[in-house]
Amino acid sequence: MDPILVSVNDRLANVGDTVSLVGHLDLERFELSERSFLLPSGMDYDVVLSNVGEGILATGILRARAIGTCDRCLDEAVLDVAAEVDEYYLFSEPEAGVLEDGEEEGPDYTLVSADSTIDLSGALSTAFVMDIPYVVLCREDCAGLCPVCGENLNKVDCGHAEQIADQAEQQRMESSPFAALRNLKLDE
Repeated sequence: MDPILVSVNDRLANVGDTVSLVGHLDLERFELSERSFLLPSGMDYDVVLSNVGEGILATGILRARAIGTCDRCLDEAVLDVAAEVDEYYLFSEPEAGVLEDGEEEGPDYTLVSADSTIDLSGALSTAFVMDIPYVVLCREDCAGLCPVCGENLNKVDCGHAEQIADQAEQQRMESSPFAALRNLKLDE
């Protein structure tokens, strides 16, 4: 994502000053690790910047329609993203303090640059990533692919479901700790 620089010098000079930003990003795709999502309509954002004394707080919402690949059936999966934007930009580096139990090492803030600008692209990217589910599905009850023949079970009933159920039952019976007792003859 290209930088989205916003000047904070005059408009946000005093504590309590706020500025609303509404914008559109013409992104065609978003890469997330090994995944790729098409963004046919780009991304829209509505963010409020507030001077909170020690820095600028950016809060708002990011909206996009993302098209990816279903993790179960490999068909197209359409996701409507409505992500919360929440980023803190400090005017200066805070004093180093002792970390309390459970706190992580890295900072959870960004600094306002020397030229009094902030870059919203990181906050928007983070919001998008946080709203994408770990498992992407075309629909909640996606049946996936048949492990025997590879057919999409959402579209075709290949008939292997009974075979798979029988195999699973056989494996369950064989893995039972009482499986050895099956051949035990008590009448001797």
